[in-house]
Amino acid sequence: MKKFVTIATVMTILSCHLSFSETPESGLNLSAGADFVSRYVWRGISLSGSEPHIQPWVEAEFGNSGLSLGFWGSYGIGPGSSGTEADIYISYTPVDFLTFTVTDYFFPSDQPFSRDDYFNYTEGETNHTIEAMATFNGTSSFPLWVTFAINIYGNDGIDEDGNNYNASYLEIGYPFTSGKWDIDLFAGMALNSPEIELGAESWYGNSSAGIINAGITLSREVKLSNNITFPVYSSLIFNPEAGNFHIVMGISL
Repeated sequence: MKKFVTIATVMTILSCHLSFSETPESGLNLSAGADFVSRYVWRGISLSGSEPHIQPWVEAEFGNSGLSLGFWGSYGIGPGSSGTEADIYISYTPVDFLTFTVTDYFFPSDQPFSRDDYFNYTEGETNHTIEAMATFNGTSSFPLWVTFAINIYGNDGIDEDGNNYNASYLEIGYPFTSGKWDIDLFAGMALNSPEIELGAESWYGNSSAGIINAGITLSREVKLSNNITFPVYSSLIFNPEAGNFHIVMGISL
């Protein structure tokens, strides 16, 4: 749930991004950082309560191969926090406009001294979810991004017969610029229709196929000095399938 949130109830994202990178002669590029967010929201769904989250990450890029290996986590700050996550992903970009990613999502317990059985990948028991994703990143002549993601193993949505139903997600976005603002229009939908009334369990919280993540994001950088800039952004996010609406504002430091 990488790469792709409130101060009180108005600001839904407040993030601070710190990173460093190193490029030795071997061509291996290492980078690491941490984001601080006031709420963890993913694909139109709030995965935490109202508490802030710290989201550390580490990534290794292997020269000019287009291959990268990354680690990403999200941890609530404060008592009673929720939405803990620890992911591993492999990404391959053979050309600038196309990226393939396989992500291992893992959701540890939020309780101290828990025993999470991390290395258990047994179907029906594991708390891992493996997702395959393909993204068309757009080109200068066709500036749309299109992402398709599907769960292929593990802790997935369950159909009425108790089997994984390979929850799928499709998102389309259009970036453009207006004055000093970078603007993204986006719409994402859950493609499955779990039979909740027959005992199915939904991965995206939806009871039918439909739009779960649609809206607009405006962002820009505020320059304080030659070395310091503060990106600011604001989003309106709708989840029509669930009947939810978020107003999102944020600052990255």
